[in-house]
Amino acid sequence: MRGNSLSTLNAFTDEQKEYAKCLLATRVVQMLGRKFEEGDWAYVYCQAKGIPESTWSNLHIDVMHNGLGVEHKMLCVGEGKSLMTYAGTTLMHPAATRSIRIASTDVAPEDAMQDVFEQYGSLIDQRSARVQEKSHDGSADMRTGWLIWERSLTEFLYFEEPMVPPNADNFWAEWHESPAKGVRKPSKNLWIYEKATNKKRYSVTTNAGVKIQPYFDIPAPNDPNLVFFRVQGEELATGRILIWISKTTARELGSLLGQLDVNTLSIAITEAAASAGQVAGDERVGEELAQPLEITKEAYSLLVTAWSGVSDEHRAQLFLQTIRGV
Repeated sequence: MRGNSLSTLNAFTDEQKEYAKCLLATRVVQMLGRKFEEGDWAYVYCQAKGIPESTWSNLHIDVMHNGLGVEHKMLCVGEGKSLMTYAGTTLMHPAATRSIRIASTDVAPEDAMQDVFEQYGSLIDQRSARVQEKSHDGSADMRTGWLIWERSLTEFLYFEEPMVPPNADNFWAEWHESPAKGVRKPSKNLWIYEKATNKKRYSVTTNAGVKIQPYFDIPAPNDPNLVFFRVQGEELATGRILIWISKTTARELGSLLGQLDVNTLSIAITEAAASAGQVAGDERVGEELAQPLEITKEAYSLLVTAWSGVSDEHRAQLFLQTIRGV
């Protein structure tokens, strides 16, 4: 949970970052419009770092391997602008943990805050102990990993920071009462602010289940530990566009076009766009890693507008069906 001006931590080596991008692109290719879920990112993260995926349990955190403990928090934001515009800003996560209880809303807000922080600190201590048990040297590198993604699954931001309990001495709190609205009952939540900045850092709900909603800071664009992935329609320094499609689709396109170089593929898209009709992708996507292909910016614009798909893979499938004449 952020709020103590925590510094970011390095999550991937350069090699792991490149592999994570390939794995993430492959996952997006395979999804064909399915909602991105926690298991998708857990797979990408663990595969990229070469560590086994943890069996899900509410008794431990998402990643626990040889002294490393990472709790992943994911947040989907809207489309329409690059995720890098969020760098250096603050967002609210709907739930950091539900393992917290508030005994009474009639106590002083500072007392309620102290109780909440003590419970959260105890939870971190318990998780740290489990990570230490699995460590070869008894260490526990406890982290929170934040993944921000947008609905079209084009861009992703990721960073990690130390997982430490907030110090109550650095915060102040107040009760905030919301009146009833329609069928919603009135609620009383605990709002917690950082003393140094007076910025709201946590909202602790008390109605329909207690949960901590943290306000977390996304690192600035120049932070070397902020990882940015674009896995669809990525503009390269050459001015070309990089897309990722399944090996199955690439093989079939290659069979029809003869080769998949920039010019051949771009010309084929341009020529086929005029006759694009109501076709459906066959949605047969294998388990192999996705294949990156380059096309011109103009061809990509036509690919997006002529074939209305949920992803570059889906658009490539629709394009494939068009040139087949199906």
